[in-house]
Amino acid sequence: MNGLLLALQFFTSFPIRKELPMERKDVTAMYIALPFVGGLIGLAMYGVAVLFTDGIGTGSLLAAVSIVVAGVALTGGLHMDGFADMGDAFFSYRDKEKRLEILDDPRIGAFGTMALILLIVVKIALFEELLHRNDGLLLLFIAVPLLARAGMNVYFSTTRLAKEKGIAHFFKGKLAKGKLIAWSIGTGAATIVALGLVLHSIFVPIVLLGVVATAAFLFRRWSLQHFGGVSGDLCGAFIEGTEVLLWLAIIICI
Repeated sequence: MNGLLLALQFFTSFPIRKELPMERKDVTAMYIALPFVGGLIGLAMYGVAVLFTDGIGTGSLLAAVSIVVAGVALTGGLHMDGFADMGDAFFSYRDKEKRLEILDDPRIGAFGTMALILLIVVKIALFEELLHRNDGLLLLFIAVPLLARAGMNVYFSTTRLAKEKGIAHFFKGKLAKGKLIAWSIGTGAATIVALGLVLHSIFVPIVLLGVVATAAFLFRRWSLQHFGGVSGDLCGAFIEGTEVLLWLAIIICI
């Protein structure tokens, strides 16, 4: 239970106003619970989609905007902030040390703003397109954020830290990496199997599995090359980027 509460406290906007233990088992449990928290966020976003399309009766564009707003509200914009910071840092074309300084800067620059606007526009477009399809939407809304966070766990666990300070450094020092990787892969595999059963297709689940695995592999290499390792902002950027790739793959394949 502490792991779930910690995941809600650190990775969502839910007001968990309680001091929780943060020993090795608790932090590991927090990351194990993170994909399931992602699934709950996806479920809430699906509820917003149903409310606007079937309840209120709005068009798909307004529903898509509402879904994106709900996702931002539920996560507190945490992962989008990481995506914007990554944009500022990478497109500065500076050395690794300077890029890490830009990641730490709470201000958002021109490149971060452009990256954030592009991300939001693309997500709205993807959801608007998705709402015209009917196959397994409930499970897909749960599966995509779950798979993205499971992939992030593997990426975070297997990539060295970009800097020896900060919240990511603290968390990684507390992780039981082998246990987290095993749980994340198992959770992702179970989700893929469930998708296959619901969609009556093996093709789409295999494609989504390939997207997550490829994203984790390539983003890990990219992070090491341009930032020297992983950071909290890069983890948030990974979640946002992987979700977009998964939704795009779903739209293409279904």
